[in-house]
Amino acid sequence: MLKTLEDMGKIPVAITIAGSDSSGGAGIQADLKTFAALNVYGTTAITCITAQNTYSIAAVECVKPDIIREQIRQVAEDMGINAGKTGMLHSREIIKAVSEEISKYNFPLVIDPVMVAKSGKPLLEPGAEDALKEYLFPLALIVTPNKFETERLTGKSINSIDDAKKAAREICSMGPKATLVKGGHLNTAEESIDVLYYEGRYRIFSVKRLNVETTHGTGCSFSAAITAFLARGEKLPLAVKYAKDFITQAIKFGLNVGKGVKPVNPMAPLYREAAKYIVLKSVEDARRILEATPNIADLAPEVGINIAMALPYAEDPNDVAAIPGRLMKVPGGVKSSSPPEFGASGHLARYLLELIKYDSSKRAAINIKFSEDLLKILKLMGLKISFYDRREEPPEVKSVEGMTIPWGVRQAIFRLGETPDVIYHMGDLGKEPMMVLFDENAVKLAKKVTRIALKYRQLTKSYH
Repeated sequence: MLKTLEDMGKIPVAITIAGSDSSGGAGIQADLKTFAALNVYGTTAITCITAQNTYSIAAVECVKPDIIREQIRQVAEDMGINAGKTGMLHSREIIKAVSEEISKYNFPLVIDPVMVAKSGKPLLEPGAEDALKEYLFPLALIVTPNKFETERLTGKSINSIDDAKKAAREICSMGPKATLVKGGHLNTAEESIDVLYYEGRYRIFSVKRLNVETTHGTGCSFSAAITAFLARGEKLPLAVKYAKDFITQAIKFGLNVGKGVKPVNPMAPLYREAAKYIVLKSVEDARRILEATPNIADLAPEVGINIAMALPYAEDPNDVAAIPGRLMKVPGGVKSSSPPEFGASGHLARYLLELIKYDSSKRAAINIKFSEDLLKILKLMGLKISFYDRREEPPEVKSVEGMTIPWGVRQAIFRLGETPDVIYHMGDLGKEPMMVLFDENAVKLAKKVTRIALKYRQLTKSYH
């Protein structure tokens, strides 16, 4: 089996030859974040400095071609380059200098033919487009144009997948070994479809289209991800597939900053991995708090108590950690049989996955029994409380397994007008009445529930 650089203990090195984006959303800033997230050492050859933000570019200052050459040379001679990419090159002189320098080194080259910014400002001087085709395309392993860049390069309208296929093949005739026509701007209904032409065949990469505004830096981060996977030794089709998955996550969990087009978040996949330990530890600490508090048994429903916490970018139940088998009543309190695991509670996961769509800070949940006394205590604590009525559940929701809770969460939010701290229901045929409490993390929630248990014990004692 062929060993990768990582297998041999050497971190791959990638270079981005591109412009600087002062807003940090695109250009070399986005590329370096992407390289870091994919465990590739990122280096740079800065071609231009832009003064820009999320909605405009105010100024562009180009670096002298000889300085750009020297940046590439210094990196190559010291560290070696396992893969590289180009972004904003701006002028014919810069393109020529870059092509002459990188032709000295044998690394796979990804060309992102940056022509126009999302704000509409041209990023390629008149006449530089021909230089791109003449000098750089013959050196490229792959070129990654979007719809508008593809139209500029071929002079033809791109309105369908068939158009994209023909254009990809035509661009390959200009010199690159492969062309990926990106479909983010194509009107392809519910899907975003990219077309790769490589070694005489087409490959289609499709994901569900995202209805979000966090797309600043998409092209830069996508091409940087392809570059990173090539630097790690992946074959081109797999590098594109993995990069497509990566950029989809980066767009989906983009960052709400700026007044214009919000930036993608290349660090999102990395944050998810780093958060797993924190989430598991929080749920484990919460479990210990609950097991050490005898009064918690007073709050346990017949099915037992569970406590769960979601990752920051949770998408499905496997992104939510909980206690397998729940915490069950035992003499002297509650007890669990296993430490927390991801995917251990579909019940609480469905609550959290729906609620965090409206309030991403409420990532922990715990279920307790329903009682009027508990409802009174929660109100006195100042918690925001709402409910849903299973009797109002539409037949089309009830007939689909797992849809009741998301529907119920939406009903509770609509009824309250904001995201609740507590959602309860009165049960249904074969369904026990239940309360679910939410908070930022599992430990904070467990401590809150111990206070509730104490108040509940004091209240019920006063009846006797």
